[in-house]
Amino acid sequence: MTLGHLAEGLSERGHDVTVHRPRQNSSDQPGFDLSYHQVRHPSLPIPGYNFLRFGLPVRGRLLRAWREDRPDLVHIATEGPLGYAALMAAGRLGLPVSSSFHTNFHQYSEHYGFSWLTRPVLGYLRHFHNRTRVTLSPSPDLNAELLKDGFRDVRLLSRGVNTRVFSPTKRDPELRSRWGVSPNDVVLIHVSRLAAEKNYDLLFKAYGAIRSLAPQTKFVVASDGPMKKKLENKYPWAHFTGFLERDDLARHYASADLFLYASLTETFGNVVTESLGSGLPVVAFDYAAAGRFIEHERSGCLIPFGDADKFVSASATLFQDLERRQRFSIEARKTAETIPWDGVIAGLERDLCEVAGIPLAP
Repeated sequence: MTLGHLAEGLSERGHDVTVHRPRQNSSDQPGFDLSYHQVRHPSLPIPGYNFLRFGLPVRGRLLRAWREDRPDLVHIATEGPLGYAALMAAGRLGLPVSSSFHTNFHQYSEHYGFSWLTRPVLGYLRHFHNRTRVTLSPSPDLNAELLKDGFRDVRLLSRGVNTRVFSPTKRDPELRSRWGVSPNDVVLIHVSRLAAEKNYDLLFKAYGAIRSLAPQTKFVVASDGPMKKKLENKYPWAHFTGFLERDDLARHYASADLFLYASLTETFGNVVTESLGSGLPVVAFDYAAAGRFIEHERSGCLIPFGDADKFVSASATLFQDLERRQRFSIEARKTAETIPWDGVIAGLERDLCEVAGIPLAP
């Protein structure tokens, strides 16, 4: 979703943008209605994520495409096989290359029983990004962490939120009725990839504390991922939606009353800003998007990083306090309205034009 906003925004500013991406399924269309071009490449399913696919190393295809129509710049947003092929092809042709850092793959290793891979994976990521002229990351704290780990030429590429899509006006009484809740019932929602690195033990511990106060409380988990079946079996009282398209997701956000986010491995956390746009108070750890955009006790609750007990107690306390939730909701929306995509895309355009060595249009 982030890359779609960026590609669309750059094309609307007059740039000719082509996105090379993995083919996702047999019905995957190239998106001719979009403002930018798409080229789909052969792919394979991501292990554990059969609904997503990764691109294969099509260096030859990229060489042929870029020799025929030489770009001013290649920007790489994935360090996988397709991204590495783009890095090699761009190097062969002498094209300027920028990159962006979206996922803490090295931190995920310990969550999958491969903690011994953390340092090698970090080494590969550092090698990859240091071969590009600039690496863009979504938060100042991640920038500092990357610089500490030996990444060079790191700059900030923040994120915005589409407040037309993610809005309290999308609240849907019919959807709440399908959840089996009354207008005055509190609905808690969580949106994220259902994967081991997202700290679900703590999230459901907080849910359990709230459920002990109000057993009828509805918990909506809006997403998909490799842990979905396990979590459904373990917590049958929660409502798991599976994958939702953007507009349906916006209705789910707006139809809930409180957002809990226990992850400790985010590079940013778009779901936090989407929640703010939807007028949802947020309980999250004090880093990444939450640390940057939530004002503690004004638009949500910021928890000291890793303090599980405070996360649980703050979630239960805010659940019980209608007046605070209503106040936080108003401030959450106000905050979201200050972070539109336009400013983010303007900053990206400036950085990419500098890397490409072309003047920025007035």
